[in-house]
Amino acid sequence: MNSTPPARLWWTSFGIGVLGWGLAASRHWLLQSNAYDLGLFDQWAWLLGNGLPPVSSMEDVHVLADHGAWMFYGSGLLYWFQPSVHWLLASQALALSLTAIPVWILGTQAGLSRRLCWFSCLLWWLQPLVFNVNLFDFHPETWVMPALALAIWCQRQQRFGGWLLLLVLMLGCRDGLVLITLGLSLSLLIQRRWRWAIAGAGLSGAWVLLLSQWLYPLFRGGEGPKAAGRMFSHLGNNFGDILFILMSRPWLAFTHIDFGDGAFYLLVLILPTLPFWRRRSLVILSAAVPLLLVNLNAEASSYRTLIHHYSLPLAVLSVTAAIDGLALRPRQTFPWKGVIWAVTLWIALAKPWFFTGPYLNRVNVIGDAQQAISKLTPQDRVLTTSYFVPQISQRQHVAFAKKSQSKQAFRNGWTVFLLNPNDPGWGSKKRLQADLLSQAKDKNWTCQSWDSGLELCRKPDAKSTLLPHKKPVHSVPQP
Repeated sequence: MNSTPPARLWWTSFGIGVLGWGLAASRHWLLQSNAYDLGLFDQWAWLLGNGLPPVSSMEDVHVLADHGAWMFYGSGLLYWFQPSVHWLLASQALALSLTAIPVWILGTQAGLSRRLCWFSCLLWWLQPLVFNVNLFDFHPETWVMPALALAIWCQRQQRFGGWLLLLVLMLGCRDGLVLITLGLSLSLLIQRRWRWAIAGAGLSGAWVLLLSQWLYPLFRGGEGPKAAGRMFSHLGNNFGDILFILMSRPWLAFTHIDFGDGAFYLLVLILPTLPFWRRRSLVILSAAVPLLLVNLNAEASSYRTLIHHYSLPLAVLSVTAAIDGLALRPRQTFPWKGVIWAVTLWIALAKPWFFTGPYLNRVNVIGDAQQAISKLTPQDRVLTTSYFVPQISQRQHVAFAKKSQSKQAFRNGWTVFLLNPNDPGWGSKKRLQADLLSQAKDKNWTCQSWDSGLELCRKPDAKSTLLPHKKPVHSVPQP
């Protein structure tokens, strides 16, 4: 069978990518995106596009010290051409949908019929994890999911140079992907492909050493990405220590696992592809072991959900395992029962229904927010809520009113508060925001309020187009 993906697959992938972009953009418009992580990456990209140091004003962290994602520098060119958060949302959606192209190539490599190759692509598109991750803000490792699938193809096709290059690209999008490059090396070790296994493990180890001994100490005083030691404190104090312990004393990884929670996580993760696995699938599934161990050991439950990005590479491995199982089918007819199974699980575990409920809880704020944001200037230093950050993150100074920021709010040079105590957002509290607004008014800041509870206060010596807070403006006429 010709391994070249058909034009119909390309068009279908692009169509699904555009649909995914539209859904992510709708979620963003509905004020459901957040400072972590869309606001962070949008600000970094804007800073890069303007030739400014890419240091987040929310975390005081350089983009390279976040997850060593040097490939993210490419976003600066896009933002230099036209700054827009949609570069991130669109590229993420298209990368995820176009992963079906290397999935097709893997299918033809395994000897699947044309119909089963289409089914393999459907299994990818219908992964609940893939749909949910596309909606959950932005994360640069989504860019290299096609590279992961192609890396598996390269190692099966004996293309050593291409395989190494793809591993390097993967590591350039997130340090955590070193767990996948190590996993691939483990699967090659099981196959007794010593040169490949040693090369993959050596590349992974060299990258960890480079990050822990040079990059992180250079940009954030030796601390790992987002304080990895606090997420896995029982395994070590930094990223390098954690990985070393997992490699040298792997049994310690099982001492802190909540097996009830872990079993449920594994079940919902593998259910969409489990019926199609066979013994032959175990080799590629062994590549999931390092990442699974880390996710199961994480102190934050977000590592064990189908919403966050931490498990995304496992979806590629599970679909590849299904391809290996499908290759053993005696009759390669189209598995309609498999489609029904995948669709049923997508309906049960994906989150499209959020658009009928949870994502609509800020509709009444949208108009007020647009009015308030229009009153900001590019020079304003804005302290706001987590869900407003990605709406205004293309500036040098923006943060959300979490406890650590709010304690020094009047000493850190913030010139504008854009807050809503009625809906304080993630990481903040109603009382905290109400206190900030009250103090601002006591200090004679000029304030404006709306019926939704949104308030915008500006420091007296900052340029203002607001009315005094004693005369609140209502965006909706009163009956």
